[in-house]
Amino acid sequence: MTKKVLFIIQEMTPFDAETPKAKVGRYLPQYIQDARNEIRIFTPKWGDINERRNQLHEVIRLSGMNLIIDETDHPLIIKVASLPSARMQIYFIDNDDYFMKRGMITDKDGKEYEDNGERAIFYARGVLETVKKLRWTPEVVHVHGWISALAPLYIKKAFADEPSFRDCKVVTSVSSPEFINDLGKHSRDCIPFKEAKATDLDIIKDSYKYNDLMKLAVKFSDGVVLDDPDVDPSVIEYAKSLDIPVLDYVPLEEMKAAYDKFYDKVLGNEE
Repeated sequence: MTKKVLFIIQEMTPFDAETPKAKVGRYLPQYIQDARNEIRIFTPKWGDINERRNQLHEVIRLSGMNLIIDETDHPLIIKVASLPSARMQIYFIDNDDYFMKRGMITDKDGKEYEDNGERAIFYARGVLETVKKLRWTPEVVHVHGWISALAPLYIKKAFADEPSFRDCKVVTSVSSPEFINDLGKHSRDCIPFKEAKATDLDIIKDSYKYNDLMKLAVKFSDGVVLDDPDVDPSVIEYAKSLDIPVLDYVPLEEMKAAYDKFYDKVLGNEE
C-alpha cells in the first residue's frame, strides 16, 4: 500500500562518512521509495559536509524563521541537495550556532559538545516547522539517530493539532549509545514548547543520558525499530511494556521488505 514517509535522520552517505547509520540513512529511504511510496528526507547540515562538492544551496522560501531556545533566537536555515541516481532530494537543517564548523557529537579533540541537548531541540523543531511550510502530510514519520530523538515528543504534543502531523504515526529507531555524557538539566529544561510540557519528561527527570533520550523517544512513538544488535535491554523492555510494535534488528540488505511491512503494521494496514 502506497504511503507518505518522512525520514528525520542523523547522517547519510555520501554527505557524511560511511558509518552504519549513514548507510541506513542513504539506502532505507531509497528502498521505501522504490516500493512505490512517497518520501521526504531531512538531515542536519553538519560542519564537515562540503557544500560545494555536494551542491547544496539554500532554499530561501523555507529559511528565515527564528527558533527560540533558552530565550535566544536561533535562525533556521534550510538547504537542499539531490542524489540524481536515486531520484531523491534531501533537506538540510542548518544554523551557525549549532552546526556550522561543528562535528556530529564531539569537537576535534573528542570532547562532547555541552549543548548537544539544545542542538537536538533545534533540529527536531526545525524539521517539523519546515514540513509545515511544505504543507506535506506524512502518514509515517521515521526518526533515526540521537539528534532526531525529540521529534516524537514534539509531533505528539507541540504539533499534534497541525494538519501535517495530526494523523501520522511515528516510528523510532533505537540504537546502542552514541554518546557518554549526561545532556544535563539545562538542556532538559529547554525542551518544553507549546503543549510539550515539563510533565511529559518524567522519564528523564533523574538523568538525561543516551538511553534516557531513547526512552523519551519511544514513549511518544507508535512503533520501534532496533537499529543494531546491541540496544540496551532496558530500552527494549520499556518499548515492549508500551504494547507497541517492535521490529527486531534487520541487516541493511533485508530492510526494504521488512520496514515497508512494518510501516503498514504500525498504520494498521496489514493484509
